[in-house]
Amino acid sequence: MIRRLFCLLWIALSAGTQAAPPAVDLAVGMYRVKVEVARTQSARMTGLMHRTEMPADAGMLFVFPQVQTHCMWMRNTLIPLSVAFIDAQGVVINIADMTPHDETSHCATRPARYALETNAGWFASRKLTAGAKVAGLERIPAPE
Repeated sequence: MIRRLFCLLWIALSAGTQAAPPAVDLAVGMYRVKVEVARTQSARMTGLMHRTEMPADAGMLFVFPQVQTHCMWMRNTLIPLSVAFIDAQGVVINIADMTPHDETSHCATRPARYALETNAGWFASRKLTAGAKVAGLERIPAPE
């Protein structure tokens, strides 16, 4: 009886948990960043919404199924972020700073395969600009 109750409790608790997106180490220029990978439509739509903090050298990499001019916004996002749009070769196209809850679109200035969101100012504080190379993208799973 206790064994059965334990199994039911375990199933109930497991049903409410959601696996975190996989994490991968990337290098932008000579700086390391540990990123969660948003490769599904659901993960890309949710992004970093509702989070109250993020570690200093962490971020989220959005992997898009098509190379095109992608845009990001900050609906339901509680922390200030910077976003770097990255082409299929791993070169930063442009970087934008984004304010919490702002629904202004921040877009790539040319077609991008990826967008990397970090804490606000992460790129600027490291003097990373358009043209910086992102290493480690070959380990990123394909988008769904």
